[in-house]
Amino acid sequence: MDTLFGFAAVVMTTIIALFAALALQALLLRAVFALMEPAAAGRRIAPPAIERGTWLVARAYAKGR
Repeated sequence: MDTLFGFAAVVMTTIIALFAALALQALLLRAVFALMEPAAAGRRIAPPAIERGTWLVARAYAKGR
């Protein structure tokens, strides 16, 4: 009977530790995203150079028609 109670105590302690670890992981993940957000907010993707070249070719083709 004591062995059964000991085993149940170990199982319950493990489950509580699992949920505590998951909560801590979720909290730290939210903190990392909150800290990382300002660094990524100001970045803008530069327009590709081929876009300007395509526009120039289309304009030259339209003038030639």
